[in-house]
Amino acid sequence: MRKPRINVVTLGCSKNLVDSEVLLGQLVANKADVVEDVDRADIAVINTCGFIESAKRESLDAILEAVQRKGRGQLKEVLVMGCLSERYKSDLEREVPEVDAYFGSHHLPQVLERIGLTFKSELLGERKLTTPSHFAYLKISEGCDRPCSFCAIPLMRGAHRSKDIRDVLEEASTLAASGVKELILIAQDSTSYGLDRTGRRQLGELLAGLAVTPGIEWIRLMYAYPAGFPRDVLSVIRDHPTICRYLDMPLQHIADPVLQSMRRGSTSRSTRELLETIRSEVPNIALRTTLMVGYPAETEQAFEELLAFVRDMKFHRLGVFHYSPEEGTASHSLGDPIPQAVKEERANALMELQQGISEERNQELIGSTVRVLFDRADNGHFVGRTEWDAPEIDQEVYVPNGPGLSVGNYFDVRIVDGTEYDLTGEIVEPLRTRGEL
Repeated sequence: MRKPRINVVTLGCSKNLVDSEVLLGQLVANKADVVEDVDRADIAVINTCGFIESAKRESLDAILEAVQRKGRGQLKEVLVMGCLSERYKSDLEREVPEVDAYFGSHHLPQVLERIGLTFKSELLGERKLTTPSHFAYLKISEGCDRPCSFCAIPLMRGAHRSKDIRDVLEEASTLAASGVKELILIAQDSTSYGLDRTGRRQLGELLAGLAVTPGIEWIRLMYAYPAGFPRDVLSVIRDHPTICRYLDMPLQHIADPVLQSMRRGSTSRSTRELLETIRSEVPNIALRTTLMVGYPAETEQAFEELLAFVRDMKFHRLGVFHYSPEEGTASHSLGDPIPQAVKEERANALMELQQGISEERNQELIGSTVRVLFDRADNGHFVGRTEWDAPEIDQEVYVPNGPGLSVGNYFDVRIVDGTEYDLTGEIVEPLRTRGEL
Protein backbone atom coordinates (compact mmCIF):
# COMPACT_ATOMS: atom_id res chain seq x y z
CA MET A 1 0.00 0.00 0.00
CA ARG A 2 1.37 3.40 -1.02
CA LYS A 3 2.34 5.80 1.78
CA PRO A 4 0.32 9.03 1.89
CA ARG A 5 2.13 11.97 0.39
CA ILE A 6 2.30 14.93 2.79
CA ASN A 7 2.64 18.62 1.96
CA VAL A 8 3.43 21.17 4.69
CA VAL A 9 2.39 24.81 4.21
CA THR A 10 3.97 27.42 6.49
CA LEU A 11 2.47 30.85 7.09
CA GLY A 12 3.65 33.70 9.29
CA CYS A 13 6.96 34.36 10.97
CA SER A 14 10.31 32.61 11.22
CA LYS A 15 9.22 31.00 14.51
CA ASN A 16 6.49 29.19 12.60
CA LEU A 17 9.04 28.22 9.97
CA VAL A 18 11.16 26.49 12.61
CA ASP A 19 8.10 24.61 13.89
CA SER A 20 7.41 23.38 10.37
CA GLU A 21 11.04 22.35 9.93
CA VAL A 22 10.81 20.30 13.14
CA LEU A 23 7.64 18.67 11.81
CA LEU A 24 9.38 17.93 8.50
CA GLY A 25 12.32 16.42 10.40
CA GLN A 26 9.94 14.11 12.23
CA LEU A 27 8.23 13.16 8.97
CA VAL A 28 11.57 12.32 7.35
CA ALA A 29 12.66 10.30 10.40
CA ASN A 30 9.40 8.34 10.09
CA LYS A 31 10.23 7.72 6.41
CA ALA A 32 7.08 9.57 5.35
CA ASP A 33 6.65 10.67 1.75
CA VAL A 34 7.01 14.48 1.93
CA VAL A 35 6.21 16.46 -1.24
CA GLU A 36 6.75 20.16 -1.93
CA ASP A 37 3.94 20.39 -4.50
CA VAL A 38 0.45 20.33 -3.00
CA ASP A 39 -0.85 19.00 -6.35
CA ARG A 40 0.96 15.73 -5.57
CA ALA A 41 -0.18 15.51 -1.95
CA ASP A 42 -2.74 13.33 -0.21
CA ILE A 43 -2.51 15.20 3.10
CA ALA A 44 -2.02 18.95 3.53
CA VAL A 45 -0.75 20.23 6.88
CA ILE A 46 -1.21 24.00 7.22
CA ASN A 47 0.84 25.74 9.91
CA THR A 48 -1.09 28.97 10.53
CA CYS A 49 -0.37 32.45 11.86
CA GLY A 50 -2.78 34.48 13.98
CA PHE A 51 -0.71 37.52 14.94
CA ILE A 52 -2.57 40.35 13.18
CA GLU A 53 -5.67 40.63 11.03
CA SER A 54 -3.88 40.34 7.69
CA ALA A 55 -2.04 37.21 8.85
CA LYS A 56 -5.28 35.65 10.06
CA ARG A 57 -6.90 36.32 6.68
CA GLU A 58 -3.96 34.74 4.85
CA SER A 59 -4.16 31.64 7.05
CA LEU A 60 -7.92 31.35 6.62
CA ASP A 61 -7.58 31.71 2.85
CA ALA A 62 -5.03 28.87 2.81
CA ILE A 63 -7.37 26.67 4.86
CA LEU A 64 -10.31 27.39 2.55
CA GLU A 65 -8.22 26.69 -0.55
CA ALA A 66 -7.16 23.34 0.92
CA VAL A 67 -10.69 22.25 1.80
CA GLN A 68 -11.79 23.20 -1.71
CA ARG A 69 -9.08 20.89 -3.04
CA LYS A 70 -10.37 18.20 -0.73
CA GLY A 71 -13.91 18.78 -2.01
CA ARG A 72 -12.68 18.24 -5.57
CA GLY A 73 -10.97 15.00 -4.56
CA GLN A 74 -7.46 16.46 -4.88
CA LEU A 75 -6.68 15.93 -1.18
CA LYS A 76 -7.73 13.20 1.20
CA GLU A 77 -7.09 15.09 4.43
CA VAL A 78 -6.54 18.65 5.61
CA LEU A 79 -4.87 19.19 8.99
CA VAL A 80 -4.45 22.64 10.55
CA MET A 81 -1.95 23.57 13.27
CA GLY A 82 -0.26 26.67 14.66
CA CYS A 83 -1.27 29.99 16.17
CA LEU A 84 -4.61 30.56 14.47
CA SER A 85 -5.72 27.06 15.37
CA GLU A 86 -4.47 27.48 18.94
CA ARG A 87 -6.50 30.62 19.46
CA TYR A 88 -9.66 29.99 17.45
CA LYS A 89 -9.97 26.21 17.39
CA SER A 90 -13.64 26.04 18.42
CA ASP A 91 -14.60 28.83 16.00
CA LEU A 92 -12.73 27.16 13.14
CA GLU A 93 -14.27 23.77 13.86
CA ARG A 94 -17.68 25.37 13.63
CA GLU A 95 -17.00 27.57 10.59
CA VAL A 96 -14.79 25.20 8.56
CA PRO A 97 -15.83 21.66 9.56
CA GLU A 98 -14.35 20.23 6.35
CA VAL A 99 -10.91 20.32 8.01
CA ASP A 100 -10.19 16.84 9.37
CA ALA A 101 -8.45 17.99 12.56
CA TYR A 102 -7.23 21.18 14.25
CA PHE A 103 -4.14 21.29 16.50
CA GLY A 104 -2.59 24.04 18.62
CA SER A 105 0.90 25.47 18.62
CA HIS A 106 2.43 22.77 20.82
CA HIS A 107 0.73 19.62 19.59
CA LEU A 108 3.31 18.16 17.22
CA PRO A 109 3.07 14.62 18.67
CA GLN A 110 -0.70 14.68 18.11
CA VAL A 111 -0.26 15.85 14.50
CA LEU A 112 2.08 12.94 13.83
CA GLU A 113 -0.25 10.50 15.56
CA ARG A 114 -3.12 11.67 13.36
CA ILE A 115 -1.02 10.91 10.28
CA GLY A 116 -0.20 7.48 11.72
CA LEU A 117 3.38 8.27 12.68
CA THR A 118 5.38 8.33 15.91
CA PHE A 119 6.92 11.36 17.60
CA LYS A 120 10.64 10.66 18.05
CA SER A 121 11.76 12.51 21.18
CA GLU A 122 15.39 11.63 20.55
CA LEU A 123 15.49 14.04 17.60
CA LEU A 124 16.21 17.01 19.88
CA GLY A 125 17.14 20.02 17.75
CA GLU A 126 17.05 18.07 14.50
CA ARG A 127 14.91 19.33 11.65
CA LYS A 128 14.68 19.54 7.89
CA LEU A 129 15.77 23.00 6.79
CA THR A 130 13.62 24.88 4.31
CA THR A 131 15.99 27.85 4.15
CA PRO A 132 19.07 27.83 1.92
CA SER A 133 21.50 25.35 3.46
CA HIS A 134 24.01 28.00 4.59
CA PHE A 135 21.73 29.79 7.09
CA ALA A 136 19.16 28.68 9.63
CA TYR A 137 16.86 30.16 12.24
CA LEU A 138 17.62 29.06 15.80
CA LYS A 139 14.71 29.38 18.22
CA ILE A 140 16.01 30.00 21.75
CA SER A 141 12.71 30.30 23.61
CA GLU A 142 8.96 30.04 23.20
CA GLY A 143 6.09 32.21 24.43
CA CYS A 144 6.08 35.60 26.13
CA ASP A 145 5.34 37.02 29.60
CA ARG A 146 5.19 40.68 28.50
CA PRO A 147 1.90 42.53 29.12
CA CYS A 148 1.81 44.49 25.83
CA SER A 149 -1.78 45.67 25.44
CA PHE A 150 -2.06 45.02 21.70
CA CYS A 151 -0.38 41.63 21.45
CA ALA A 152 -2.07 38.24 21.33
CA ILE A 153 1.15 36.18 21.33
CA PRO A 154 0.78 35.08 24.98
CA LEU A 155 -2.73 33.86 24.13
CA MET A 156 -1.37 31.73 21.28
CA ARG A 157 2.10 30.75 22.50
CA GLY A 158 1.73 30.77 26.27
CA ALA A 159 4.19 31.86 28.93
CA HIS A 160 7.86 32.43 28.19
CA ARG A 161 9.90 29.21 28.24
CA SER A 162 13.63 29.30 27.51
CA LYS A 163 15.39 26.34 25.99
CA ASP A 164 18.18 24.90 28.11
CA ILE A 165 21.41 26.61 27.09
CA ARG A 166 23.08 23.22 26.52
CA ASP A 167 20.30 22.19 24.15
CA VAL A 168 20.64 25.42 22.15
CA LEU A 169 24.40 24.99 21.85
CA GLU A 170 23.93 21.35 20.79
CA GLU A 171 21.40 22.36 18.16
CA ALA A 172 23.80 25.01 16.87
CA SER A 173 26.55 22.40 16.56
CA THR A 174 24.19 20.06 14.70
CA LEU A 175 23.27 22.83 12.27
CA ALA A 176 26.91 23.74 11.75
CA ALA A 177 27.77 20.11 11.03
CA SER A 178 25.11 20.12 8.30
CA GLY A 179 26.78 23.09 6.56
CA VAL A 180 25.01 26.05 8.17
CA LYS A 181 27.29 29.11 8.40
CA GLU A 182 24.87 31.74 9.72
CA LEU A 183 22.57 31.38 12.74
CA ILE A 184 19.66 33.76 13.16
CA LEU A 185 18.49 33.76 16.78
CA ILE A 186 14.73 34.11 17.16
CA ALA A 187 12.15 34.11 19.95
CA GLN A 188 9.02 35.97 20.89
CA ASP A 189 11.22 37.79 23.43
CA SER A 190 14.94 37.07 23.18
CA THR A 191 15.72 39.66 25.88
CA SER A 192 14.21 37.42 28.57
CA TYR A 193 16.20 34.33 27.59
CA GLY A 194 17.11 32.33 30.69
CA LEU A 195 15.01 34.38 33.12
CA ASP A 196 12.43 31.64 33.67
CA ARG A 197 15.08 28.96 34.23
CA THR A 198 17.68 30.72 36.35
CA GLY A 199 16.11 33.96 37.54
CA ARG A 200 18.57 35.98 35.44
CA ARG A 201 18.89 36.94 31.80
CA GLN A 202 21.38 34.64 30.06
CA LEU A 203 21.35 36.06 26.55
CA GLY A 204 24.94 37.31 26.77
CA GLU A 205 26.12 33.94 28.08
CA LEU A 206 24.29 32.14 25.28
CA LEU A 207 25.75 34.42 22.60
CA ALA A 208 29.26 33.91 23.96
CA GLY A 209 28.79 30.14 23.81
CA LEU A 210 27.40 30.21 20.30
CA ALA A 211 30.19 32.52 19.11
CA VAL A 212 32.78 29.74 19.37
CA THR A 213 30.73 27.07 17.59
CA PRO A 214 33.02 25.56 14.91
CA GLY A 215 31.74 26.30 11.41
CA ILE A 216 29.48 29.20 12.40
CA GLU A 217 30.71 32.50 10.96
CA TRP A 218 27.75 34.82 11.55
CA ILE A 219 25.29 34.97 14.45
CA ARG A 220 22.41 37.43 14.20
CA LEU A 221 20.15 38.49 17.09
CA MET A 222 16.46 39.16 16.44
CA TYR A 223 13.40 40.14 18.54
CA ALA A 224 15.21 41.84 21.42
CA TYR A 225 12.67 43.54 23.68
CA PRO A 226 13.89 46.99 24.84
CA ALA A 227 12.69 46.90 28.47
CA GLY A 228 15.15 44.96 30.58
CA PHE A 229 17.65 44.49 27.74
CA PRO A 230 20.81 43.01 29.35
CA ARG A 231 23.70 45.40 28.73
CA ASP A 232 26.33 42.63 28.94
CA VAL A 233 25.08 41.50 25.53
CA LEU A 234 26.69 44.56 23.98
CA SER A 235 30.25 43.66 24.98
CA VAL A 236 29.69 40.14 23.67
CA ILE A 237 28.57 41.51 20.29
CA ARG A 238 31.48 43.93 20.23
CA ASP A 239 34.17 41.44 21.22
CA HIS A 240 33.19 38.39 19.12
CA PRO A 241 33.74 38.76 15.36
CA THR A 242 31.33 35.93 14.63
CA ILE A 243 28.42 37.93 16.09
CA CYS A 244 27.02 40.35 13.54
CA ARG A 245 26.99 44.02 14.41
CA TYR A 246 23.24 43.93 14.03
CA LEU A 247 20.38 44.14 16.49
CA ASP A 248 16.67 43.78 15.83
CA MET A 249 14.72 45.60 18.55
CA PRO A 250 11.00 46.24 17.90
CA LEU A 251 10.23 49.53 19.68
CA GLN A 252 6.62 50.04 18.49
CA HIS A 253 6.51 53.76 19.45
CA ILE A 254 8.30 56.61 21.22
CA ALA A 255 5.56 58.89 22.58
CA ASP A 256 5.12 58.34 26.32
CA PRO A 257 1.28 58.32 26.33
CA VAL A 258 1.30 55.63 23.64
CA LEU A 259 4.02 53.55 25.32
CA GLN A 260 2.13 53.74 28.60
CA SER A 261 -1.15 52.64 27.01
CA MET A 262 0.70 49.88 25.17
CA ARG A 263 2.13 48.67 28.51
CA ARG A 264 5.61 48.48 27.05
CA GLY A 265 7.47 49.04 30.33
CA SER A 266 9.64 51.74 28.78
CA THR A 267 9.58 55.50 28.27
CA SER A 268 10.79 57.82 25.57
CA ARG A 269 13.77 58.73 27.71
CA SER A 270 14.75 55.16 28.59
CA THR A 271 14.42 54.11 24.94
CA ARG A 272 16.64 56.92 23.70
CA GLU A 273 19.23 56.24 26.40
CA LEU A 274 19.28 52.54 25.51
CA LEU A 275 19.81 53.25 21.81
CA GLU A 276 22.60 55.70 22.60
CA THR A 277 24.27 53.10 24.82
CA ILE A 278 24.01 50.43 22.14
CA ARG A 279 25.62 52.67 19.53
CA SER A 280 28.30 53.79 21.97
CA GLU A 281 29.20 50.26 23.08
CA VAL A 282 29.07 48.68 19.59
CA PRO A 283 30.37 51.12 16.97
CA ASN A 284 28.92 50.73 13.48
CA ILE A 285 26.08 48.48 14.67
CA ALA A 286 23.01 48.30 12.43
CA LEU A 287 19.79 48.85 14.39
CA ARG A 288 16.57 47.41 13.01
CA THR A 289 13.21 48.27 14.53
CA THR A 290 9.49 47.83 13.95
CA LEU A 291 6.96 50.56 14.62
CA MET A 292 3.18 50.54 14.94
CA VAL A 293 0.89 53.26 13.60
CA GLY A 294 -2.78 53.77 14.34
CA TYR A 295 -2.78 52.59 17.93
CA PRO A 296 -5.89 54.09 19.62
CA ALA A 297 -3.80 56.42 21.84
CA GLU A 298 -1.75 57.75 18.91
CA THR A 299 -2.73 61.39 18.45
CA GLU A 300 -1.38 63.57 15.65
CA GLN A 301 1.08 65.01 18.16
CA ALA A 302 2.24 61.52 19.15
CA PHE A 303 2.73 60.57 15.51
CA GLU A 304 4.73 63.74 14.82
CA GLU A 305 6.94 62.79 17.77
CA LEU A 306 7.42 59.35 16.20
CA LEU A 307 8.39 60.93 12.88
CA ALA A 308 10.92 63.20 14.57
CA PHE A 309 12.33 60.22 16.46
CA VAL A 310 12.93 58.25 13.27
CA ARG A 311 14.46 61.34 11.64
CA ASP A 312 16.86 61.77 14.57
CA MET A 313 17.79 58.13 15.14
CA LYS A 314 18.38 57.22 11.49
CA PHE A 315 17.77 53.51 11.90
CA HIS A 316 19.52 51.27 9.39
CA ARG A 317 16.39 49.14 8.91
CA LEU A 318 12.78 49.87 9.77
CA GLY A 319 9.40 48.20 9.31
CA VAL A 320 5.91 49.57 9.97
CA PHE A 321 2.61 47.83 10.52
CA HIS A 322 -0.92 49.00 11.26
CA TYR A 323 -2.65 48.50 14.58
CA SER A 324 -5.52 46.03 14.52
CA PRO A 325 -7.67 45.27 17.57
CA GLU A 326 -7.21 41.69 18.75
CA GLU A 327 -9.83 39.93 20.83
CA GLY A 328 -8.65 39.05 24.31
CA THR A 329 -5.98 41.76 24.45
CA ALA A 330 -6.06 44.72 26.84
CA SER A 331 -6.32 47.30 24.06
CA HIS A 332 -9.35 45.65 22.46
CA SER A 333 -11.66 47.69 24.69
CA LEU A 334 -10.16 50.88 23.25
CA GLY A 335 -11.73 50.09 19.90
CA ASP A 336 -10.19 51.11 16.60
CA PRO A 337 -10.86 54.86 16.37
CA ILE A 338 -8.18 55.80 13.85
CA PRO A 339 -9.41 55.34 10.26
CA GLN A 340 -7.55 52.93 7.99
CA ALA A 341 -6.76 55.78 5.58
CA VAL A 342 -4.99 57.65 8.38
CA LYS A 343 -3.03 54.53 9.34
CA GLU A 344 -1.90 54.13 5.75
CA GLU A 345 -0.98 57.80 5.49
CA ARG A 346 1.14 57.58 8.65
CA ALA A 347 2.81 54.34 7.58
CA ASN A 348 3.63 55.82 4.19
CA ALA A 349 5.10 58.94 5.78
CA LEU A 350 7.37 56.85 7.99
CA MET A 351 8.51 54.64 5.15
CA GLU A 352 9.13 57.61 2.86
CA LEU A 353 11.31 59.14 5.57
CA GLN A 354 13.12 55.83 6.03
CA GLN A 355 13.75 55.51 2.31
CA GLY A 356 15.71 58.74 2.37
CA ILE A 357 17.68 57.63 5.42
CA SER A 358 18.46 54.26 3.82
CA GLU A 359 19.58 55.84 0.56
CA GLU A 360 21.83 58.26 2.43
CA ARG A 361 23.42 55.43 4.40
CA ASN A 362 23.91 53.35 1.25
CA GLN A 363 25.50 56.24 -0.61
CA GLU A 364 28.01 56.54 2.25
CA LEU A 365 29.04 52.91 1.64
CA ILE A 366 30.12 53.56 -1.97
CA GLY A 367 33.83 52.83 -2.29
CA SER A 368 34.03 50.74 0.87
CA THR A 369 34.70 46.99 0.98
CA VAL A 370 32.27 44.78 2.87
CA ARG A 371 31.93 41.06 3.54
CA VAL A 372 28.97 39.53 1.67
CA LEU A 373 27.34 36.13 2.08
CA PHE A 374 25.69 35.12 -1.20
CA ASP A 375 22.21 33.62 -0.85
CA ARG A 376 21.30 32.97 -4.47
CA ALA A 377 22.08 33.51 -8.14
CA ASP A 378 19.44 35.51 -9.99
CA ASN A 379 19.23 36.87 -13.54
CA GLY A 380 22.94 37.29 -14.16
CA HIS A 381 23.78 38.39 -10.62
CA PHE A 382 24.81 36.84 -7.35
CA VAL A 383 22.65 38.23 -4.58
CA GLY A 384 23.80 38.37 -0.98
CA ARG A 385 23.81 40.24 2.31
CA THR A 386 26.21 42.06 4.58
CA GLU A 387 26.39 41.40 8.31
CA TRP A 388 24.00 44.36 8.66
CA ASP A 389 21.18 42.56 6.84
CA ALA A 390 18.90 39.67 7.80
CA PRO A 391 17.44 37.43 5.08
CA GLU A 392 14.03 38.19 3.60
CA ILE A 393 13.43 41.44 5.51
CA ASP A 394 16.51 43.60 4.82
CA GLN A 395 18.36 44.90 1.79
CA GLU A 396 20.58 42.90 -0.55
CA VAL A 397 23.84 43.29 -2.44
CA TYR A 398 23.94 42.56 -6.19
CA VAL A 399 27.19 41.50 -7.86
CA PRO A 400 27.48 40.60 -11.57
CA ASN A 401 28.04 36.92 -12.20
CA GLY A 402 31.70 36.04 -12.49
CA PRO A 403 34.15 33.14 -12.26
CA GLY A 404 34.68 31.74 -8.79
CA LEU A 405 31.48 33.07 -7.25
CA SER A 406 29.28 30.61 -5.39
CA VAL A 407 26.15 30.59 -3.29
CA GLY A 408 26.61 29.96 0.43
CA ASN A 409 30.09 31.49 0.64
CA TYR A 410 31.52 34.80 1.85
CA PHE A 411 33.34 37.20 -0.46
CA ASP A 412 34.85 40.67 -0.18
CA VAL A 413 32.79 43.13 -2.23
CA ARG A 414 33.51 46.74 -3.10
CA ILE A 415 30.32 48.81 -3.15
CA VAL A 416 29.91 50.83 -6.35
CA ASP A 417 26.32 52.07 -6.02
CA GLY A 418 23.51 52.27 -3.49
CA THR A 419 19.79 52.96 -3.75
CA GLU A 420 17.08 53.14 -1.06
CA TYR A 421 17.14 49.44 -0.28
CA ASP A 422 19.84 47.73 -2.37
CA LEU A 423 23.56 47.87 -2.99
CA THR A 424 25.56 47.04 -6.11
CA GLY A 425 29.13 45.83 -5.86
CA GLU A 426 32.07 44.16 -7.51
CA ILE A 427 34.31 41.39 -6.24
CA VAL A 428 37.60 42.52 -4.74
CA GLU A 429 40.55 40.76 -6.37
CA PRO A 430 41.83 38.28 -5.56
CA LEU A 431 38.66 36.36 -4.69
CA ARG A 432 38.76 35.31 -1.05
CA THR A 433 36.21 33.52 1.02
CA ARG A 434 36.19 34.28 4.72
CA GLY A 435 37.61 30.87 5.53
CA GLU A 436 40.73 31.70 3.49
CA LEU A 437 41.62 34.95 5.27
